[in-house]
Amino acid sequence: MLDFFAQIARFLSPAAPDGADFPNTLLEEAGARAGRDPQQAQELRDAAHAAMRVVR
Repeated sequence: MLDFFAQIARFLSPAAPDGADFPNTLLEEAGARAGRDPQQAQELRDAAHAAMRVVR
């Protein structure tokens, strides 16, 4: 149920600007999911680190 509300909140939030910090967003999501789904949190952290390597 909380995921449903989170999706609604993301949908209603303003669009991110072109220079949005995508890796930071992934890390924030990982932190939010760490208590409920540690495996998915780790996958999000890995994706954030991969995105940071691409940006460099």
